[in-house]
This record gives sequence, structure tokens and C-alpha cells, in this order.
Amino acid sequence: MTDALIPRVRRELAPGAVHLPDWLDLDAQRELVRACRGWAGALRAARLPNGGVMSVRSMCLGWHWYPYRYSRTIDDGDGSPVTPFPEWLGDLGRRALADAYLGDAPDYRPDVALVNYYDHTARMGLHQDREELSTAPVVSLSIGDACVFRFGNTENRGRPWTDVELESGDLFVFGGPSRLAFHGVPRTRPGTADPALGLVAGRLNITLRESGLD
Repeated sequence: MTDALIPRVRRELAPGAVHLPDWLDLDAQRELVRACRGWAGALRAARLPNGGVMSVRSMCLGWHWYPYRYSRTIDDGDGSPVTPFPEWLGDLGRRALADAYLGDAPDYRPDVALVNYYDHTARMGLHQDREELSTAPVVSLSIGDACVFRFGNTENRGRPWTDVELESGDLFVFGGPSRLAFHGVPRTRPGTADPALGLVAGRLNITLRESGLD
């Protein structure tokens, strides 16, 4: 967390796209770091269809995502079953959605979590989250180093877009008209995380979704 000249307050970037700074307190962040360590045996850099390799390393809960599909098994790895999605994480997602939308939130039943780890060199290009059959919102939690989060339009990767500084503990939700907005992370801010988190370096991003599968 940093001392800002401009207060960090709830902000709606577009209809259905809401940033809530400092939503997770330090204890909640540390709990998620511990949980991620328990899940992180399957962290890998996904290979894209064009042969490129993502700089972000990731793992999945509930359903395994790899470009650009879902499976119940780690098909681009050792073929083992995906780690189950924990119910407590679904509860956290429902609370996040209710807070972001000021209580005006639909019944939310996430069954997928993508855990992305960014080291100081990792980036995420502008993309849409469109492999899900459900149009329910995406809930995104940031832990560790701050990053520049680029939130774009729903038509293409070009402008207009808005750059938002996401710090550790921040919540970002996008749904409704913004559900298929292009978004990405052009850079992180190495060394900005609170050492008390227990995360030695880098940024963790946990996104929750409803797959609409099964």
C-alpha cells in the first residue's frame, strides 16, 4: 500500500467494471498467499497456438484453462486432474461481487479460478476472457507487487483504454456490458509489495469465473 496524493476510492471505469482499492486486508492477503503456495505445484507457462510461451506462470482450480479452452485435466501438462475449486473461494467471490456492485449482484457461482504469477519481467497482452459459456462477471484479486492494469473496450485491442494502478489487496470486477472488454497488464512495479505478505517477490492475480460448463 502506498501514500497517495489522490485518495484511492471506489471507481467505475465503465458500466459493470468496478475497482475497489484495498478490499482485502493484510490478513486476508496472507491467507491467499498461503493457499496459493498449497496449490502452486502446477504453475506453468502456457504455450500459445503460434508457438509463443506466456511470460506469466499460472495454475487453475475447478477447470484447467489453456489456450483457448477448458478441460477437467491438465491436458498441456501431465494430464492429471485439475485441483478442485474450494467452496470458501466461491464465498469470497460472492462477497466481492456484492461489494463491487453495492449489493446489487446476481447469484454468483464461480467454479474456475486462474492463479497467475508475475515476476518482474512478466506481462499480459490485451485479450478477452471469452472461453466461458457463462456471461457472469469476472472477479479479480491482486496480491503482491503493484501493476498497471489496462482496461480497454469490447471491440478491439486499440484505444480507448484506461490504465489503472492495482495494488496489493485491490479488487477489480468486470461484468455486464464490460464482460468482454479487452484487458491486460503492460507492466508491474517490482519491489512495491509489503514484505509482511510473505510473498518474496512478484505479483499474484486470482481471477474467479463461472465457466457455464457441465
